[in-house]
Amino acid sequence: MKKALLAAAALLTFSAVAQAQSSVTLYGRLDAGLEYMNGVPAGANGSTHRFRAESGDWGTSLWGMKGVEDLGGGYRAVFQLEGSFNTMTGQGPGGGGLFNRWATVGMANNQFGTLLLGRELFIANGVWDFDPFGQSNWSSASLVRGRNWPQSSNNISYQSPKIAGFDFYGQYALSNATNWNGNGTTPQGRQAGAQVTYTAPVFQIRGIYDEIRNPANGSLGGTYSDGGNGAYAYSREYTAMLNVFLGQFKVQGGYQAIRTSGMTGQLPGQPTTLDHEWGGVTWQATPAAALIAAVYHVNGNNGAGNATIYTVGGSYNLSKRTLLDLQVATVQNSKSANYGLNANNFGTGAATDNPIPGHSQTGVYAGIQHSF
Repeated sequence: MKKALLAAAALLTFSAVAQAQSSVTLYGRLDAGLEYMNGVPAGANGSTHRFRAESGDWGTSLWGMKGVEDLGGGYRAVFQLEGSFNTMTGQGPGGGGLFNRWATVGMANNQFGTLLLGRELFIANGVWDFDPFGQSNWSSASLVRGRNWPQSSNNISYQSPKIAGFDFYGQYALSNATNWNGNGTTPQGRQAGAQVTYTAPVFQIRGIYDEIRNPANGSLGGTYSDGGNGAYAYSREYTAMLNVFLGQFKVQGGYQAIRTSGMTGQLPGQPTTLDHEWGGVTWQATPAAALIAAVYHVNGNNGAGNATIYTVGGSYNLSKRTLLDLQVATVQNSKSANYGLNANNFGTGAATDNPIPGHSQTGVYAGIQHSF
């Protein structure tokens, strides 16, 4: 009997140690609100306004889980699963699958960094830390039609530790096609990117290079007919960004050059190059209240024109997990441009939600967000 009790005690002790060395965390975010927008397309040459319930304007509604297991010697096994959903309808992601944002497993070490395999947010999402509105629905993705926030499958990524203020992050995503860059046999072309960040007490700078290849032919462009979004979907992107921390104020800015090669069959108004820049300031008026103002601008070649978003907004934290948010924005288009506040696909008409070329679009959003 005594031996049995000793064995049970030993087993319980071992289980407690194993439990202490491993953890799984469930987390999520729910975002919902009300949105008014004018300049919405109606018919071939008309426009109207709308008022609707919306999810994800201030930030994507999502849920996920992540875990870590201590392997000894400073090494850890890590995983993360994360998917998006619509708070207003409860519907989850479509073609991206249940975990459309993250599905990774890998190894981590404080001295050597983190290596992951699986599906991740594409490296272009590194814009988030330098966007005054944090890649909300009306911000740094809008004028490049979503080029800054895709996901990447078949991915291998590495995040270095921080050394003398510098850290490196890289991604390489295989096409899984019989041609290295893609040849129409798989839904994704080759994708890759590298990011270097320097962080100091009063400022932070980041540079990113990335490319997304057309799965139809492996090119950095292709045609607008085969992908629907042309340069906004398949291109190289060069990004330089800056944060400056001045007490209660944070000043942010960025510049992106989007370039294609091998583009064919584009019509006037379908760009092969884009230059995108933004700047803004956040005033942390109180520990709970923040006010934000920003300007975003894009200019495209081949008659695509230019557009500017002017926006103000802010948030108020009711607690550490719950905040109220508000954003007012307008996009002003040149004669040939038709960019909307949302990151709409290239094109015209009600199916794209873009305003009539040369017309503006203005919106107001107010909502609530809770994180757990």
